[in-house]
Amino acid sequence: MSLNENLEKLSNACGVTGNETPVRELLIQLIKPYVDEITVDRLENVIAIKKGKPDKPKIMLAAHMDEVGLMVKTITKEGFLQFSKIGGIDDRILPAQKVTVHTKNGVYSGVIGSKPPHVQKEDERRKVLAFDDLFIDVGAENKEAAVKMGISIGNPVAFDIKYAALNKDMVMGKAFDNRAGCLAMVETLKLLDKTDYTVYAVGTVQEEVGLRGAGTAAFGINPDIALALDVTVAGDVPGVREYDTSAKTGKGPTLTISDSGLITHPKILRWLLDTAEEEKITIQLESGLMGSTDAARITLTRQGIPSGTISIPTRYIHSPTAILNIQDIQNSAKLAAAAIQKISKHF
Repeated sequence: MSLNENLEKLSNACGVTGNETPVRELLIQLIKPYVDEITVDRLENVIAIKKGKPDKPKIMLAAHMDEVGLMVKTITKEGFLQFSKIGGIDDRILPAQKVTVHTKNGVYSGVIGSKPPHVQKEDERRKVLAFDDLFIDVGAENKEAAVKMGISIGNPVAFDIKYAALNKDMVMGKAFDNRAGCLAMVETLKLLDKTDYTVYAVGTVQEEVGLRGAGTAAFGINPDIALALDVTVAGDVPGVREYDTSAKTGKGPTLTISDSGLITHPKILRWLLDTAEEEKITIQLESGLMGSTDAARITLTRQGIPSGTISIPTRYIHSPTAILNIQDIQNSAKLAAAAIQKISKHF
């Protein structure tokens, strides 16, 4: 299947943090033709292994499978669902969003409702509505009807957005953070064909709430070096200063020099910079951005694992709909695959 078709499948799948099963099953299908072995660990990280020579370095690729979303917290007597946020979501984007509630009985559509502006007082209309003042309307007559539908506390809630192509290269969809990184990992293995280095391609869980899966997976694998494949904030929209972020869609993968959780190991950064230059892959650099990736947790595992991040510039991450340039995914995979083949020159 094409890059677009695979990204569409990954984007449309529901994988709110802690409930990554549909994404995990899809990732296993996509990655299986390019690896020698696939396991699922106790936290339900996917660990796909492409075997190399036993005396050569081991490299871990990490791409998190989970997406930001919501979780049912309470059900009112009138049948409305109150919710908590899973991962970092701006309250301002929540009202009137379409959502899907995933239950034991199936998937239900709903909408995030609030007190209508027509009956709000003037001071209320000026305020940002906090998420705990909002609710999800699934059309239930009362609490008993909602419970009969199979809705219960703890049900994951995803944004109801379908993937779409905007033009030849620009696409929009749900959960590009980090299904784009998952696809880049699959494409990296596809490009590698044969390699002397054993590659552990890991689809990690619970990244959005503290990089949890990456830490346990890295401890078990104990790689020599690691790369996180993720997304980063694209600054090519009105109102964003060059100082805030210089990354732009369609201008190539972005290498993190530093973020709030990681200072990229100098050998890792040099390795990626040299590879990009030798392979004539256009890259971008970023530093000082809030937030971090799985690389931040991996680098502190055991006695320390030299780690870095290759990111795909993406507009509107942590919102219901994001936009990216699909060529940035392909070029991220090209950079990662070429770098793996050049490990011996740097380590």
